[in-house]
Amino acid sequence: MLDRIRRLVRMPHHPPTSSRSLGRLSAMRQCVRKRSAPWNIGATVSVALAAFLPGGPAMAQDFFAGKTINIIAGADVGGGYDIYARALARHMDRHIPGKPTIIVQNMPGAGSKKAAEYMFTQAPKDGTAIAIIFPGAIMGPLLEEGAAGRFDPKQFEYLGTADSGTRVCVTWHGSKTKTFEDAQQIGGVLGASQAGGSSRDYGFMLNNLAGTKFKVVSGYKGSAEISLAIERGEVDGMCGFDWTSIKSQKPDWVKEKKLNVLVQIALEADEELTQWGAPQIWKYVTGDNRKVMELIVSQQVFGRPFLAPPGTPADRVKILRDAFMATMQDKEFLADAEKTKIVISPLAGSEVQKVVKSLYEAPKEIVERAKKAIQPPG
Repeated sequence: MLDRIRRLVRMPHHPPTSSRSLGRLSAMRQCVRKRSAPWNIGATVSVALAAFLPGGPAMAQDFFAGKTINIIAGADVGGGYDIYARALARHMDRHIPGKPTIIVQNMPGAGSKKAAEYMFTQAPKDGTAIAIIFPGAIMGPLLEEGAAGRFDPKQFEYLGTADSGTRVCVTWHGSKTKTFEDAQQIGGVLGASQAGGSSRDYGFMLNNLAGTKFKVVSGYKGSAEISLAIERGEVDGMCGFDWTSIKSQKPDWVKEKKLNVLVQIALEADEELTQWGAPQIWKYVTGDNRKVMELIVSQQVFGRPFLAPPGTPADRVKILRDAFMATMQDKEFLADAEKTKIVISPLAGSEVQKVVKSLYEAPKEIVERAKKAIQPPG
């Protein structure tokens, strides 16, 4: 499966919109050719869908005039997902016929699963509700006990992802845990949210699959709260945090090198983090543990996913998908993204749809091990 997911990422509908993103995708192209695995994560993912349905009728084109589109952000105000949602809201209207008003409504809770469940069961299915949620929420019904049945991620209409991110494990500069080897030997205290949030799931994943000894303290509301706890010395650091979020929310941490970047976590290396001296997680994970971690980490392919409810009319889905991808190339939007220090490296909605479907077709034994990997021992 993984080989074909990587092939899909190598062939985006639109080129990445920053030199950093271009370098990252170029690295993917080179690395993929060197890697093979018995479990091939894209057995059903070859390339993007060949075509969409024909353009919608005039009625669909006129539908959005005078309407308001709500972007449901399944995260707290000020966090990375909120920043992406508000950036899209400021610019996407120009690419939708009728130029509707677009506003952001925050709906944090349960690692974005509250927002996902709302989108699946209650949100209007007419194109006036879209959402950005954590990738972990999309993986929830697959990897979390009790999450299945509340919503089916395969049925969402994906508009696209704004970025395919790299996550990191970091500690404060004063922490005794300064390297990943330190984490394997002495551990450290991590601030975390709740199940389904990468700050929690990735901490346990590293303990269970890479031999770290972290103490994971769950219950923080979001990245802003965890960041404050790090600065106050309540915790040593956090894992599973998007590198782009750190750069946009805490630029001084990066500029003044207040962080120890223990490891970078993604399917392929991030050039900037490599220059920082941050090793790839695959240095520390081998054999079957690697296959399990690859399944969990593959969610980062759709790192900032936007979606509409199942049942949204196909012609309106097409309008929203086209508008999303047009916004990703909009010069004003890209200037805004540069200002807020967020990376734009988009993947089209049809491609995200295929990746999600393929992950849900992963071998049962790998899925069962992945479920255990993101949970505390016992």
